[in-house]
Amino acid sequence: MNQGQYATPSYGAVAHADVDTRASFIAKTYGHLAGMIAVFVAFIGLLLATGAAEALALLVYGEGRGQFGHLIFLGLFAVTSTMADRWARRSTDVRTQYLASAVYLGLEALFIAPMIFIATVMAGPGLPMQAFLITGVLFAALTLVVFVTRKDFSFLRSAMIFLTIAILGAAVGAAVFNFQLPVLILWAGVVLAAMSILYSTSGVMLHYREGQHVAASLSLFASFALLLWYVLQLLMSSRD
Repeated sequence: MNQGQYATPSYGAVAHADVDTRASFIAKTYGHLAGMIAVFVAFIGLLLATGAAEALALLVYGEGRGQFGHLIFLGLFAVTSTMADRWARRSTDVRTQYLASAVYLGLEALFIAPMIFIATVMAGPGLPMQAFLITGVLFAALTLVVFVTRKDFSFLRSAMIFLTIAILGAAVGAAVFNFQLPVLILWAGVVLAAMSILYSTSGVMLHYREGQHVAASLSLFASFALLLWYVLQLLMSSRD
């Protein structure tokens, strides 16, 4: 892995292609990402409107099961992010990429919608809107860092794995012994999400191949959703 100021693109990556091909790939990737976020928001809105989010909140977070819900969410992120990365590196089958995207988007909405319902009950709709706004701003800022510096952040992978294991360990302890996660762990989750955004964005710039724009957008969406989750958790903890 190159940790220098300027990255060396992976062999066969779209970064080696001509300017028009690179621009088209980036446009497709972020166009799909925007579409995924729009569908994600719409699906969450549907879950809230139909009462499904409330039912899921009782099922996942009710009666002392909140920390298990957190544990499931982290596990979902870790497994799906790894799968997305592997599919992206090994296959240009767009159908496989679309299937992975649809499954992951649906699962993310099913896990985040109950938390948004709880946040809305706690502090009104303004809190989830604030969480989305903060997440969007941070995501855009971190994306800009990668696009401006063109630095290869793939070296963050080991740190991300270590931090994920540490947070999962804390979540397991919280679930088993039924205590709330410290705010420090929530901040660690924000750091993990920020590293994931840098890692995924540099992958788009330097390592993905042409035809892998759907998988690339899935990787970015996973990072966006993780950041949203922890920003929402931190805002809710500040209201306790």
